[in-house]
Amino acid sequence: MSAPHPASFAPIPHIDVHRAGDRAKTRVAWLNSKHSFSFGQHYDPDNTHHGLLLVNNDDTVSAGEGFETHPHRDMEIVTWVVQGSLVHQDSIGHSGVIYPGLAQRMSAGKGIMHSEKNDSWRLTGEQHHEPVRFVQMWVMPDTPGITPGYEQLEIDDELLRGGLIPVASGMKKHHGQSAIGISQKSAAMHAARLQPGRPITIPEAPFLHVFVVAGTVQMEGIGELYEGDAVRLSSSGGQRIEATAPAEILVWEMHKRLGG
Repeated sequence: MSAPHPASFAPIPHIDVHRAGDRAKTRVAWLNSKHSFSFGQHYDPDNTHHGLLLVNNDDTVSAGEGFETHPHRDMEIVTWVVQGSLVHQDSIGHSGVIYPGLAQRMSAGKGIMHSEKNDSWRLTGEQHHEPVRFVQMWVMPDTPGITPGYEQLEIDDELLRGGLIPVASGMKKHHGQSAIGISQKSAAMHAARLQPGRPITIPEAPFLHVFVVAGTVQMEGIGELYEGDAVRLSSSGGQRIEATAPAEILVWEMHKRLGG
């Protein structure tokens, strides 16, 4: 009897489309938060993570409001502002305004306190009434108990050139590129601002998460995706994505999963 062909052991590609309207929601007077995965009181044992990604929250916060000082531990937290501005302050001395085109990462490590508020006039002196919308994403670090850290980088110029830009990465292949670092060598988050007629191709990886931040896109093999839609891919990748109107997407490339 002949041995099985090696290809017979190849992982089977799997693709799940998660529509914007199916996300769990947290709504209070000052916050509209939409959760791609289990979060807070919204717990679903079948929807806790994908690959290394545990949180993909799409938050809109009213002017003058926000998340008061609260703790985090052993998590790499990447914040991507879509509209407006967000003030970050933490217990290791960092304070600043995050805005569209600015990549920001906080490593919670052995423990950190921080706040996130829509009140940039405290720093700039000019009050506004605009809400802030941002996507916050959490991935597990390689090593628990590291020294907490913070990094940000302006990448608006790279985004304007088109293409899929590494935003936050711990992978060696992105060293020296525009990405800020994260303490997870098996993951990278990319962003693209898409124009019709200028498609991008997503990486191939054991785990991928594609999130449509704004606009409408066509994804090869999937069809049309709208703002807030997400696609989770396993043992897949290489699909083309093209905007049908100006759009923005975020793509997590992950080469292992939790516990893997």
